[in-house]
Amino acid sequence: MLDLSQYQGIVFDMDGTLIDSMGEHMLAWEQTCKHFGYPFDAEYMNGLGGVPTQATVVLLNQKHGLSHDPLQVAQAKRRFWEQMNSAPVTIDATIAVLEHYRTRMPVGVGTGAERPHAEKMLRDTGLMDKIQTLVTASDVRQGKPHPETFLQVADNLGVPAQHCVVFEDTEIGRQAAEAAGMDCIMVENGRILL
Repeated sequence: MLDLSQYQGIVFDMDGTLIDSMGEHMLAWEQTCKHFGYPFDAEYMNGLGGVPTQATVVLLNQKHGLSHDPLQVAQAKRRFWEQMNSAPVTIDATIAVLEHYRTRMPVGVGTGAERPHAEKMLRDTGLMDKIQTLVTASDVRQGKPHPETFLQVADNLGVPAQHCVVFEDTEIGRQAAEAAGMDCIMVENGRILL
């Protein structure tokens, strides 16, 4: 087992880190982009993993010179995603870390997902009862790469940020962790990178 004894708290991102849902989100984004006339670039969109949906729309508008309403596009993306109605699958490597440490130190989730989506995913996978706090895009003013999400998780856990470690699957999430003064362990395609 990964030795995290130097830390006092663990923060997990959700999509792509604890739950393997990035593929479905990309399909929903592809449908959304087509619907609103954005060229779909899978590599670019994957790079925005962890950015709240409305903030992603702002970036898409800037990139493509469009002016769609972020809330309207976000609601459409959510509808496309919900229509898939597939059961979430957890990522074994990070779940093993969560299970090993959850009785040893506080554990929280900091995600760019909206609260209703995050709560449903965590409930459906049985993870909601295994964490002490959940901070979502609905709970912060500035999403990743800003550190607010992770700082709020640390505050809710009662652990100084510099004593927390973050598990993330995106570069934007890593930037948020580092900006929060936290070490970051990357997860790629279901594997923990050391």
